[in-house]
Amino acid sequence: MLIVGRIGKPHGIRGEVTVEVRTDEPEARFAPGSVLITESGAAAPANPAPGPGVLFTVPRELTVEAARWHQGRMLVAFEGVADRAVAEALRGTLIGVESTDVESPEDPEEFHDHQLVGLAVVTPAGERLGEVARIDHAPASDLLVLRRPEGRTALIPFVKAIVPEVDLAGGRVVVDPPAGLLDL
Repeated sequence: MLIVGRIGKPHGIRGEVTVEVRTDEPEARFAPGSVLITESGAAAPANPAPGPGVLFTVPRELTVEAARWHQGRMLVAFEGVADRAVAEALRGTLIGVESTDVESPEDPEEFHDHQLVGLAVVTPAGERLGEVARIDHAPASDLLVLRRPEGRTALIPFVKAIVPEVDLAGGRVVVDPPAGLLDL
């Protein structure tokens, strides 16, 4: 699954929610009628619409009814989410699309997160450093979250000076870290 957003707090009383957008194509991903997959489908600990003491189960899929920008934030209404209580139960849910349904970027220097996760991370000399666990999208630059062999993680800025090569076919990312970066 390719994560395209994370549901935030409710907006108003009619079931609209804020969405932390994690895609370069929000207008396409959140177009009315788009079906988004939820990450877990787990029961929310809230006490929403079904009744007192009844857990709300986040559905496996959510269909976008409407989406709009408001004060720099994406607001989304999903079909079947008609009030604030149900919207609150969705808070924190990751939403995405099937990665097989997403076209590869045209720019050879651009990658989707799912293409990088699981790749081996090696130095220019070929020394294995670990593997890509996930990508964190920070304001300054994207960060490769490296899972080290001993179980620790390290953050590597995904910039050309530190990550000179991504070899999807070879299943590896070449990293030339400055001294001390992996010790943080």
